[in-house]
Amino acid sequence: LTLLFFCRRDLASGNGSLPLNPGNNIGNLFGISDNEKILHRSKRGWMWNQFFLLEEYGGNDHQYVGKLHSNMDKGDGNVRYELTGDGAGTLFLIDEKSGDIHATKRLDREEKAMYILHAKVLDRTTLAELEPDTEFNIKIHDINDNEPRFAKDVFFASVPEMSEVGTSVVTITATDADDQTYGNSAKLVYSILQGQPYFSVDSENGTIKTALPGMDREVKEQYQVVIQAKDMAGQMGGLSGTTTVSITLTDVNDSPPRFANHSFRVTATESTEVGGAIGRIKADDPDIGRNAEMEYTIVGGHDTFNIITDQTTQEGVVIIKKRLDYETKRDYEFRVEVQNTYLDARFIHGLQFKDYATVKVTVEDVDEPPVFGRNPYIIEVHEDTAAGSFVGVVSARDPDAGNKPVKYSIDRHTDLERLFNVDSVNGTITTLKALDREMSKWHNISVVATEIMPVFIKVLDVNDNAPEFAMSYDTFVCERVKAGQVLIQTISAVDTDEPLVGHKFVFSISSTNPNFTIDDKEDNTANILTRRGGFSRREMSVYFLPIVISDNDYPIQSSTSTLVIRVCACDSRGNMQSCSPEVLPFSDGLTTGALVAILLCVLIVVLFAALRRQRKKEPLIISKEDVRDNVVSYNDEGGGEEDTQAFDIGTLRNPEVMDANKLRRDIIPEMLFPFRRTSPIKDNTDVRDFINGRLHENDSDPTAPPYDSLATYAYEGSGSLAESLSSLESAATEGDQDYDYLSNWGPQFKKLAEMYIGKTQELDT
Repeated sequence: LTLLFFCRRDLASGNGSLPLNPGNNIGNLFGISDNEKILHRSKRGWMWNQFFLLEEYGGNDHQYVGKLHSNMDKGDGNVRYELTGDGAGTLFLIDEKSGDIHATKRLDREEKAMYILHAKVLDRTTLAELEPDTEFNIKIHDINDNEPRFAKDVFFASVPEMSEVGTSVVTITATDADDQTYGNSAKLVYSILQGQPYFSVDSENGTIKTALPGMDREVKEQYQVVIQAKDMAGQMGGLSGTTTVSITLTDVNDSPPRFANHSFRVTATESTEVGGAIGRIKADDPDIGRNAEMEYTIVGGHDTFNIITDQTTQEGVVIIKKRLDYETKRDYEFRVEVQNTYLDARFIHGLQFKDYATVKVTVEDVDEPPVFGRNPYIIEVHEDTAAGSFVGVVSARDPDAGNKPVKYSIDRHTDLERLFNVDSVNGTITTLKALDREMSKWHNISVVATEIMPVFIKVLDVNDNAPEFAMSYDTFVCERVKAGQVLIQTISAVDTDEPLVGHKFVFSISSTNPNFTIDDKEDNTANILTRRGGFSRREMSVYFLPIVISDNDYPIQSSTSTLVIRVCACDSRGNMQSCSPEVLPFSDGLTTGALVAILLCVLIVVLFAALRRQRKKEPLIISKEDVRDNVVSYNDEGGGEEDTQAFDIGTLRNPEVMDANKLRRDIIPEMLFPFRRTSPIKDNTDVRDFINGRLHENDSDPTAPPYDSLATYAYEGSGSLAESLSSLESAATEGDQDYDYLSNWGPQFKKLAEMYIGKTQELDT
């Protein structure tokens, strides 16, 4: 049986021949080519049963591996080759006719290093074995196809700070899947890529060590070190892998505690209880954990104060050992020492692991209640003591430095019968009633001493007032001012409120004004500016400008103030000359005819008025002699059909009565005298007597006009069932009448009742 196989050149040596085991009985080699070897046996014992393949062999689909050939094979197709064993039929396939062996996939030594196969030669027809079963081995030769790998991407390690150079930190190793027994494929060399000059690594075993002395955790605590592992003994072309090692410097007690400030000031009220804390002080220690634990003590001790350590915050807590009294002593001072609880002997040489600070305590006064001189008071008094007698005196004082006056009083819950009294000023106790020993031998009363404390109440302001003009402004604008923003007035405002942040006023115009505008200066003042030019007193002499002023407090208050702006005549410099409205001449546009027409109209009106004044009045009574007689008109309301006794009309026609006292009055008076009318008589005389009395009064009246006049009299007759409805006599009796009865006349008289009843109430008021 002949085995023919191929192999690739060794990548390292470039030698195409396979390393053969010298102990085997090898047959003659037939030289056919550089890459092809033929093994032929003349005897069975000479069969070579082992050969090598590189592990990358078979990468292509059905890569040719070798060939089996039997001397029994004459090439006529009657021989059948079979292959059994590791990977036969899956990894290794054989052509049963030609004996060619192929690999179906790439061979990987790390997956399987050797395959044991069995070759058979059979008769194709009878399946009888033409050759005995032959075993041979295929060993996969390793190549460097695996890089070194670390177990983790990141490792964590620690080392104490201040460690000496060469102190071992941690050992980090990598693994290589290549064959460690063959070549340098798995021989690793370690190096450090990052972390120098602080650390180094042993190239053979991967141990990381400190490389720099005096590494201080308080300066830098964390370090990132990158380690590389490379195969092929670190030679060029080798594969490599890296990992990161996070190294932390652990703390040692190499730093003493130190006070940032060597002087502390603490305040305490005199009412602080014994054992109470009045303040804290703290020293700084850059160490951590137990290395930073500190202990505080008062140097030499103290009678009034002590200091303890808060284990949580490492602060020194100052506490009181004895009660404080502001009136006795107000200031204290003592020294505090701090040191570490645990010390490291390696670092105490040459360093003072202590520090000192001064603490000053100031005692603050507290308003303490009055203190009695004795407690209790025992006073004796005879039972036959009369009311108002002296019993005793209690005295209390204010222990505070202010020594305020004390007011005394008796707690009436302890003196329900009110047997005693105490003077509120001097504490003198007196009796209010006579005492009876047989009724009560002891009287236990409580006297209360109270400080007189003034109370000052300040009323806080709320924003309830709106701002307004700070003053009354006399503002004017010149007639011939030019168009543009010309300043005519600066205004300000005041507010009676007092906001905490001060006043801030906002000025604005309530609506768009075509003549003026406002410029808020944001400093509680504003400028009033002209929006146009060409003001004229002829068009308008005064402008009223409403200005809205708002504050910035809550709630916002605002008011509208009106600025009166006069239009004035000014000189060329803008100084006011006159602000009174000028007498306006006629317009130049009126023609001469129009002026004449206006004058004629005025003349006609004057003449018409004069004619009316000169027109004579027609006489009321025309007689042949054209004599002006006194005409008396009577406007009298009768009493109805039943009033037959009111007056006799014949009396009016009696000429004797008419001519009895008639006088001529031909002179027209220059002035009219006031007409005097007296109230009608109150008795029930007839109309004749009434008229005669009135006529006689007029004739004898020196103030009567010197010409005929008409006197009108109104007199109401008697006998009407409805009585008088006239108001002639109401002047004397109106205030005494009661109109409440009008409210009972129904809805028709409702308005009349409201008028007269309301008028009566106003008169009463």
